[in-house]
This record gives sequence, C-alpha cells and structure tokens, in this order.
Amino acid sequence: MRTRNKIALGIAAAALAALVVWALRPQPALVETAKVARGPFEQTVSDDGKTRVRERYVVSAPLAGRVDRIGLKAGDPVEEGQVVAVLTPSMPAFLDARTVRELEARVGAAESQRLRAAAEVQKAAAQVAQARSDVERARLLSDEGYISTNALEQARLALITAEKGREAAGFAEHAAVHDVEQARAALVRYRAESAGKIVGARWEVKSPIKGSVLKVVQESEGVVPLGAPLIEVADPRSLEAVVDVLSEEGVAIRPGMPARIELGSGVPPLAARVRRIEPAAFTKVSALGVEEQRVNVVLDFAEPLDKVQTIGDGFRVEAHIVTFRAQDAVKAPVGALFRRGKDWAVFVLEGGRALLRPVKLARRNGSEAMIEQGLEPGETVVVYPSDALEDGTRVKLQPNGGARPG
Repeated sequence: MRTRNKIALGIAAAALAALVVWALRPQPALVETAKVARGPFEQTVSDDGKTRVRERYVVSAPLAGRVDRIGLKAGDPVEEGQVVAVLTPSMPAFLDARTVRELEARVGAAESQRLRAAAEVQKAAAQVAQARSDVERARLLSDEGYISTNALEQARLALITAEKGREAAGFAEHAAVHDVEQARAALVRYRAESAGKIVGARWEVKSPIKGSVLKVVQESEGVVPLGAPLIEVADPRSLEAVVDVLSEEGVAIRPGMPARIELGSGVPPLAARVRRIEPAAFTKVSALGVEEQRVNVVLDFAEPLDKVQTIGDGFRVEAHIVTFRAQDAVKAPVGALFRRGKDWAVFVLEGGRALLRPVKLARRNGSEAMIEQGLEPGETVVVYPSDALEDGTRVKLQPNGGARPG
C-alpha cells in the first residue's frame, strides 16, 4: 500500500474516532429555571366557602289555617311591617260526620239547659213572691201579738234566701244562653267550611324587617299547620362568608386576620377580615373519601359590595386567609426545592452548570418559599429538577424555557 493511501486511511480513522467520541460525550440536561426575587411574601390558608346573610328571618304561620297565595317573589323588596301573607284560621280538627251529630246534640242539650234555667228563674220568682207575702202576713200578726218576733225574722230570712235564689237562677240562665250560642257557632262554622265558605277573622302576617325576599316557602294557597315557614326575608347586601378549613390549619387563624375573597372569573378579589372561628369542629368526607375534621371560619367583607352587583346568599367563594405576611422577603419557587437528607436544597445555575446548594427555609405557601439563608435575589435556580441532575451537571435551557420570575 502506498504511503498516500495509508495517510488517508489514518485520517479517516481519526475522524471516525473523533465522531464517535463526540457522539458519546455527556449531553447537557434540559432544565427549566426561575429567578430568585425579593418582595412581599404571604402565607395563607385557602379553601372554598359560601356567602350567607347575617340575619335571616323565617316568617312562619302564627296559627293553623288556610294561607292565601303569596304574590311576592324571591328578590322583591319588603318594608318593615308590610303584609307578606294572609291567614284564615281553620276549623278544629276531626270534624267528621259523627262530630257533626255530636255538635247537633250539643246544641239540643244546651237549648234544654237554657229552658231548664228559664224555668228555674220562673220558679225562683214565684218563691220570692210567696216569701214576700209571708213576710207581710207575719208582720201583721206580729203587730197584733199573735206570733213571736222570732217567727217574723224567720219569714224575712226566707224572703232574702228566695231573692238570692232568683239571682242565682238568672245567672244560670245567662250562662245557658251563652252555651247555646257557642254550640250553634261551632255547628254553623263547620257547615260553612263544608260549603266552601271561609268564615272567621283573617290574620295578616307582616315582615319584621326592611329587606328583600330570599325564598317563598309556601307560594300556593293551602292549609298550613301552626309554625309552618311561609317566607324568608333578609337584607341581601348584609353578607358574610363562611369557610370550612382543616382543623389543624384553623389553629393558626385568629380573629382580625386579613383575607381575600375571590368570587369568580372577571371579578376582582374583595378584602375581608376574620370575625370568628367557631369553637366546634365537624367531620366531613373529602372528594377522595377521606374523613376530615374541619372548622368554620366566619369572614366579614372589609369593603362595600357595590362593585359586585350579583352576589347574594349562598354564593360559592374561594377565601385566602393571610396568617403571615412579610413585605421584604427573599422568595424562590417551591418547585425548585427538594429534600437532601433532613435539609432543603436547590440547584443554582452558574456557568452553564447546575450547582447543588443547601438552603434554609423560613416559611412557604403553595407556590413560593421564603428563604432565610442560602440564596440571593437575582440568582437562577432550576425548577422541578430531575433525578439525573447532580452537583456540577452541565445543563441547557429548554426551548422557550428561559428564566421566569420566582
């Protein structure tokens, strides 16, 4: 083989070896990064809740009867003292055919008692007349000395007794007349109800406050029992929010803490403040079927609700209760943190390599961590590092994956 061919073959072999070495060299790991920033940091307890009116009034039936159809609708304004429902007292229960016969018999018995009382009055009047005659005759005989003074006094006593008996008979007759009227009234009322005629006084049920109708419970005309709910009224703009949080998170919440309430897409959050943490927790099953102990936190809106025109009772909200706030903190994304033994660590991007660095956390929330030691504002950290990264590994930014704010 000539020398020229040997040289060409050697060059080709060297080029092939260089190509193999270049192809097998370690490739930079593709990473996504974020910037460490300085700014306000908040630690919040966030959960879903709903709005409710502060004072809800359930207007109920003050007596059993028939309620007229209620013309009010949900959302209609009402004034204090305005009539919201009209009731007609119903007839007593169990007035069947047998009871009707009993009522008729009671009328007859009452009428008989009245006639008997009238006869007793006449009898008592006759006894008074006889006693008065006896007294007059005894007085004449006593003046002539035919009877003793004691006999005259006995005659006078008999007259007084007869007069009192007449008065008692008159009272009994008066009571018997009322018994007849009462028995007849019960019978007439039942017959009028049976004929479809409404009798008796009509009761007006009035609103206790000025506000709006939340719900009409009994809209149609019908018979309602004593205490049946008819309508709910309240001031719809006097709202509060109730959020149930995990009991272990609730121990960090105190009355007066600030909060933000998100009502929905396109509506700016409203400022709120914690008013009360209810003292009793309750068990609630989560969407995953896990039993959780939760406690209700009541929030007051800290700004007018005029900017939100459609919010009302029972609306779903998302609340963020601020349990800690720092205005000047070093922050890094929680996605950049990982455990290294018992401590926390991050990968910092320097000179195209990912350098392992331990850090010390002060606090963290769902998206950011407050760094106490180990990072400085402006440094770049690797977000969501893979297991392939080691200290000093060459890295390369993913396409369109430049450093984003922390």
